[in-house]
Amino acid sequence: MALQFTDANFQKEVLESNIPVLVDFYADWCGPCKMIAPIVAELAEEYKDTFKIGKLNVDDSPETAQKYRVMSIPTLIIFKNGAAVETVVGAVPKKALQEKLDAHK
Repeated sequence: MALQFTDANFQKEVLESNIPVLVDFYADWCGPCKMIAPIVAELAEEYKDTFKIGKLNVDDSPETAQKYRVMSIPTLIIFKNGAAVETVVGAVPKKALQEKLDAHK
């Protein structure tokens, strides 16, 4: 199951993580976000030993979304050692996300 990130826990859970983190920036009202949600959940299970994978609701945590210039959702950002290293915008196929994750293991 994907974790839930917020403005309050982002520093500790994402930026200070000792393993890479995939953050899915989403909103409950977003159609493409709902399409990609099951994929993110599957990846969270498949990559649980090498990645921390979670979601951040842009309506509930606008500060973090703004900081990383999330203009359209879904936006997925891979963080490694506290830095954003890869950004994917839009609902993309699972294979495309797997390739991005594998590149940052």
